[in-house]
Amino acid sequence: METSDPLERTELTFLLGMAFQLVLTEFVNRLDAAGYADLRPVHGLAFQALRGEGATSSELAEELGVTKQAAGQIVDDLEKRGYVERRPHPAGGRRRLVVLTDRARTHLTVAGRTLHELEAQLSERLRAADLEVPRAELATMIRALAGDTVPPLRPLW
Repeated sequence: METSDPLERTELTFLLGMAFQLVLTEFVNRLDAAGYADLRPVHGLAFQALRGEGATSSELAEELGVTKQAAGQIVDDLEKRGYVERRPHPAGGRRRLVVLTDRARTHLTVAGRTLHELEAQLSERLRAADLEVPRAELATMIRALAGDTVPPLRPLW
């Protein structure tokens, strides 16, 4: 069946990219309005990697898929803004452990709530069109491409 909607004839990679870009932009706009205009998506990915016990800059670089220098710059920037702090590594030596501050944990709480609200609103819009968020389909697609080892989301944009 031929469709008149050009999006339905668009390549899958472009559709996935556009959907991601639109959701991410709305999410960032809402976080900006909540008082976090000083943070960008890469900072959120760094926060996710540093949750729990923290990580070294080298471990953060590996998780984000960036150079050690880039990870160091991210950490320096977040430290200046009060979102992370460097502590002595429990194993000793010259390594430093980068950990989230209370300010970062508060941001994660706000960001989580904001993301769930955005997803709920998107779900409402889709239900009005007798659709659902294609979570199962996307999960199946990721498993088909990645297998059992789900790759981390990295700042490729």
